[in-house]
Amino acid sequence: MPPAITRSKLEAKLSRPAQVAEAIKDWVVSEGLRAGDRLPGEVELIARFGMAKGTIREAMRILEAQGLIKTRTGPGGGSFVHEVSRQRAKALLGNYFYFKDLTIDDIYGLRVILEPDMVAQLAGHLSEETLAELEANTTAYSEPARSPDEERAQHIASLRFHALLAEQVNNPLLSFILDFMIKLLSDLTVYRQLYAPPNEELWAKGRDYQSRLLMALREGDAGAARAIMKAHMETAWSLMRGQEAEMARRFISE
Repeated sequence: MPPAITRSKLEAKLSRPAQVAEAIKDWVVSEGLRAGDRLPGEVELIARFGMAKGTIREAMRILEAQGLIKTRTGPGGGSFVHEVSRQRAKALLGNYFYFKDLTIDDIYGLRVILEPDMVAQLAGHLSEETLAELEANTTAYSEPARSPDEERAQHIASLRFHALLAEQVNNPLLSFILDFMIKLLSDLTVYRQLYAPPNEELWAKGRDYQSRLLMALREGDAGAARAIMKAHMETAWSLMRGQEAEMARRFISE
């Protein structure tokens, strides 16, 4: 039997369809269903959860909007458990932060804590293929930018270096958090045009840190990797804070 929709859930501020959607998710977990498994049909869901047809349909629409189920029509169709992709999860979570007015300090305050530990864990454990991909990534910003468009592209490419590292982390939660922070910073850089004031110091120091970090990762020197990344994050934090302040001054003057 499915878990009951408890009084505490009914008394919550969620709408009834949202409560049913949560109950269906609980049931999926309790039954051990995996991505691709078929969910019961509408008639069976009505009987299982004791709700009207309209409520069940709206609950299923909620789950589909969340990316947790996929509906197919035609022969062999129906509703199936669906695994949310990392890209979709980042997009949905990004919507939450859209109106939070995040700052460089908010993001780098976490990066300076998490990324040094990340590279210390990865030192000596990356394949030659991954190391080659990281090195190839740095060629996208091997020379200072010559235009605002190139400056923007280089900022995004340099952040991609960190996203590639995050993909290698064995802890899926840590990997996602790091990847999500990098996406937030990438979006912040673009829509606030933090790349617009050219900053050759930011480019040169970032390139140097990444080059030395690659060497430490290849050699398996966890201590050096941690120290280099910590210095990299602290330097980038200071310089990006300056970019943010400069764009604020420009906005006020205009």
